Amino acid sequence: MLRLKTLKLICSREELMALPQRKLLINTINAHSYNVAQTDELFAAALKGGDALIPDGASIVKACRWIGAASQPAERIAGWDLFVMEMQRLNDRGGKCLFVGSSEKVLSLIRERAVADYPNIAVETYSPPYKPEFSEADNQRMIEVINAAKPDLLWIGMTAPKQEKWAFAHWSELRIDCHVGTIGAVFDFYAGTMKRAPLWWQRHGLEWLYRLLREPRRMWRRYVVGNVVFLWRIFKER
Repeated sequence: MLRLKTLKLICSREELMALPQRKLLINTINAHSYNVAQTDELFAAALKGGDALIPDGASIVKACRWIGAASQPAERIAGWDLFVMEMQRLNDRGGKCLFVGSSEKVLSLIRERAVADYPNIAVETYSPPYKPEFSEADNQRMIEVINAAKPDLLWIGMTAPKQEKWAFAHWSELRIDCHVGTIGAVFDFYAGTMKRAPLWWQRHGLEWLYRLLREPRRMWRRYVVGNVVFLWRIFKER
């Protein structure tokens, strides 16, 4: 089980920028992932056991204030914000970035766009097989790809909680020395295969509503039911 009241979070962009440049696992948390972690022990362990956890959701920021949590984030920091910050910093010094996850179509669009946006970054990609659970051979292949690439920045995008659990379970096998971010939908946002909410919706903490309106059949359970469950659980924490 995950308790927001005692969870250590990154509280500002300045704190995120100040993380040391070494092997670090950076995850995100929002209302949905908080809910899932209440019944998924490995996911809860992955979120608590990573090196940094950023509040990717206005609901998390507000809940921390309401319950008097140990961490008091000053702002929402989306997975997209992490992505842009890390990519720009790597582009400034030059290096290699590896994207692991999603489809080959999405990865090819990422490679195309990155050439223009980040000319000083050599981008490599790997699309793991689409299946509910990876075999031992699948896991070993991903580990080999990552270790052979020796990236200066690694992104894992296989949707939550799969991506967080995979990175956490295989962390000791990854012989790398860089930041690793589990950023899910950011792969699609950057590729342009999924549209992110306009800035007004983001600033007012309504990005979830924008996604619900665009994909009601797929998202209604996560946001309509999930938000009520989140509020109830936060009420109990208080």
